[in-house]
Parts: sequence; C-alpha cells; structure tokens
Amino acid sequence: MSDSQIIDLSVPLQHQAVSEPLKPKIKYLDHRKGFWQMRFLFGVKKDQLKRSGGLGWAIEKITAITHTGTHVDAPWHYGPESGGKPARRIDEVPLEWCYGPGVRLDFRHLGDGDEITVRELERALEKIDYKLNGNEIILLQTGADSRLESKRYFEQPGLGREGTLWLVEQGIRMIGIDAYTIDRPFHSMKADFKKSGDAEVLWPAHFAGTEKEYCQIEKLANLDKIPMDHGFTVSCLPVKIEGASGAWCRAVAIMTAADA
Repeated sequence: MSDSQIIDLSVPLQHQAVSEPLKPKIKYLDHRKGFWQMRFLFGVKKDQLKRSGGLGWAIEKITAITHTGTHVDAPWHYGPESGGKPARRIDEVPLEWCYGPGVRLDFRHLGDGDEITVRELERALEKIDYKLNGNEIILLQTGADSRLESKRYFEQPGLGREGTLWLVEQGIRMIGIDAYTIDRPFHSMKADFKKSGDAEVLWPAHFAGTEKEYCQIEKLANLDKIPMDHGFTVSCLPVKIEGASGAWCRAVAIMTAADA
C-alpha cells in the first residue's frame, strides 16, 4: 500500500451539526474524568497512576441516529421487504458491495430539487466514456458538500425511482451521493406533495429499494479531490450494528500507482 493514495470521502460525525435535522450530541469525557472511571473499574487511586500523572483515558459518549454523518443505508431502511424477500439489515449486507471499483458521475450542473433522470445518468456515463459492468460503486457528485456548514447544504438534486431502478438493473448494488439524501431534497418533495396530493413523490429513490435490492452511501464529501472519474477503488465498510437499518462508515477512495 506504500504506492497508494487514499482520499477521505467522509464528513465528521459532529456535535449539533448544522447539516443534521436530527442533531447528534457528543459528550467529551477528558482524561481527568476518565480517572474516575478507572477508579470505579479497578479501585486505583490517583497517586498510583504515576505514568499518566493521575490521569485516566479519554472517551466520548455519542447520542445519534445511525443515519448521521457519512453512512450506508441497508435495504431494511426502505421497508421490511426488498424484491419480495426479507430486506437485509446492515449486518447482513454483503461486504463485497462495500468495496469495489468506483465511478464518479458529475451532476453539478443540476439545480436544487432537480431530478437525476435516466437520461442524465446516461449522459454522465457518455461524457466520461464509460460502460457499466455491474460491480461498480457509483458516486453521484452534486457539489452540496461544499455547503456542509450552512443551511444551504440541503439544496441539491437527487435520484428518482426510475433512475435508481435503472442503476440497479445495470447490476449496481451501492450508490453514493455527496449530499444529505440520495432523493431530491425534503423541501422539494414536500412542495410537490402539497401541490399534487400524490404521495408517490415522497422518497421515491429510497422506496425503489423495496422493489430491487440496493444500498446507498449518503453524506459523502471531497469527490472533487478524486483525480479521475473511474479507475479507483471505493471502500465504505459500515460499522457492524446488529439488526440496524444503517451504520456510519469511513468512506475512502483508493488509488494505486497503476491507476494514475
């Protein structure tokens, strides 16, 4: 791995993050507070911890949903069944889906609330002269990550039902996006629902996973730092949380000297 370059595609899990409607909370326990835990567990006295100067360990207590920060959604997130079978939970997702060749598709020309249609997907693939083989991890680039620390972060395009199903029909099992959600933003879907009264406009890309099984990576970042559109490897191995609908991950792009 000495000749490899690793690019971090993740955002931090951050206390009271602006980019999270359901705010995560992180309680930081420093080394002084850590001593009291060591005292409870070991019965040790402060003056006996000579090497640390009477200090203990530092730890953090996190209160957050599993869909906070950069994370992988399992089919169970979309519904109890996928393709007529019990939907897989995050600890049941094949690890092979979470590590493989990456393909970046650029949709930064689309505006807030626009849909990434099948035709848009085809054009993006044509632009980089790439034909899907069916084992790729697709990364949708919107540029929303550049607004991560502002309320404008939620201005983004997103997939609809047709685009999602089209990708899955090409053999894709993992779709990522550098935005809050793989669907169009909540405010766009809500406006469409209010206007039409048709609930089919709500969460269509996610609900497509009840028909055909796939996973997604949400809240990616730094896709602009990957120096090529394909020819690199993506790793997005999720934390193994028993029975969960999703889990945090440290998504990265890996390039070797041979890829350059």
